[in-house]
Amino acid sequence: MERTSERRGRDPLAPPSMKIRPATFDDREELLDIWLRSVRATHTFLTEEDIQRMLPLVRDRALRHLELWVLIAGEETLAGFMGLDGHKLEMLFLGPEFLRQGGGTLLVQHARRLKGSLRVDVNEENSAARQFYQAMSFVVHGRSPLDATGKPHPLLHLGESPLSEPEG
Repeated sequence: MERTSERRGRDPLAPPSMKIRPATFDDREELLDIWLRSVRATHTFLTEEDIQRMLPLVRDRALRHLELWVLIAGEETLAGFMGLDGHKLEMLFLGPEFLRQGGGTLLVQHARRLKGSLRVDVNEENSAARQFYQAMSFVVHGRSPLDATGKPHPLLHLGESPLSEPEG
């Protein structure tokens, strides 16, 4: 029996009702909430003190200066977001209720269409994120023993080779 999504020509493997749009100024508070909930759910190696120390950096720097793209589920539910700086995927976070539903893959594919080959840093202690990026064909190019705040949370520097400019 033919599936409804196949009859309509939609990719049957694509997440239902998910789309990507540029972030707006009005999204920032909700993006910060997604970041907080996501980090608390996925970065179990961080203490609440670590998270609170990073919060102003995310709120006052990352969410103001990165090229932000928002993942929308359904009509207008913000499910996650990514922040780009050139070819660097600086952040990708999904609300915990949207993990493992294909949204992260959609965001990475969108970034590739915009920027070509990408680079990303991932916490070595975040095995789910490491596995996600490796499944998306990223390979380890280097390692730093400290995170961006100087804490002993090693970062893996991942990339796709060779870096190329987006077509268009």
